[in-house]
Amino acid sequence: MTPSVKFNALFVAAIALGLAACSSSSTPVAIGGSPTVSATAIVTPATVSVALSWTPNTDYTGLYVAQAKGYFADEAITVKVLPYGSTAPETLISRGLADFGFSYQAGTAYAHASGADVVSVFAPDQKGTYAIGVRADRADIASPKDLDGKIYAGFGTPDEGPELQYVIKHDGGTGEFRTVTLNTSAYQALYAGKADFTIPVVTWEGVEAKLAGKPMKTFAFTDYGFPEQYSILLASSNTYLKANPAVAKRFIAALTKGYAYAADNPADAAKIVIDTNPGVFTNPQLVTQSQELLASGGYLKDANGNVGHQDPALWATYGSFLFTNGLLADGDGKTLAAEPDWTTYYTNDYLPAGS
Repeated sequence: MTPSVKFNALFVAAIALGLAACSSSSTPVAIGGSPTVSATAIVTPATVSVALSWTPNTDYTGLYVAQAKGYFADEAITVKVLPYGSTAPETLISRGLADFGFSYQAGTAYAHASGADVVSVFAPDQKGTYAIGVRADRADIASPKDLDGKIYAGFGTPDEGPELQYVIKHDGGTGEFRTVTLNTSAYQALYAGKADFTIPVVTWEGVEAKLAGKPMKTFAFTDYGFPEQYSILLASSNTYLKANPAVAKRFIAALTKGYAYAADNPADAAKIVIDTNPGVFTNPQLVTQSQELLASGGYLKDANGNVGHQDPALWATYGSFLFTNGLLADGDGKTLAAEPDWTTYYTNDYLPAGS
């Protein structure tokens, strides 16, 4: 999971998805059973490759559920999952080495702005999972303005500093702090005294910290006027989508059912994640409580009860933040001079009707 998926350019892991035990090999793992064929139509079986952005976690629950429940098989789809390695999913997608890949809004925007053939097609979470985190026992840090002069444990993505400055200033601070590179988990860095604050994923690291007896208190970015953002997205390329529109729609239809099931049945969905990845989770309660939080916290469905839909306003507001802060550059590394047409960065066209 980044900061689902800011971490995708920073963590190197190779844990495979599949019915067998996990593997550190970079060899794709096939998932998907024998396709069922409608009595009224013959659907050509297809194989779809999907690149993960981190190790197995609840960002990908819909993918695991769609396999376990036979939703991919119903659509005559076999999925090959590319476990995360040293190459970011956006790069794999743009080079035609993966049909789909998990990303995040800033990551997709950086890639697209630079000229890479990357476009977001599905939003597993309908709101961001990032927050500013500090040790729960830090009485001297009551709100973001108290972070002035403190040490931030960061991940090296260009959006972190401007986001934190925005929030701290909107709370009345100066936005001045020191930064160190994080080489351990967020909560461990705080409790080890290496930093005063960081950016955890509340639906994963926040849960993990509590289970480890090292809880964090968090400040939501949106509580201080910062625009909402997608912290996990599924992306593809226009090249693939235009060449395989029917396959893409079938794949996303099955994935949509997977995430919808996870939203309505979090306990069972968590069990599927655990069973699909034997030996990966030292504390299965992390998966269970994370999935429960995603479902109960309104992350998985939008206001209309839809799954996977991307909001044009959300893309425009957060995209505008990236642009106005000079965080987007073209293929030559030059900062974009004009704000992009955000409708070219994402599409809802491959979602099932009504989504």
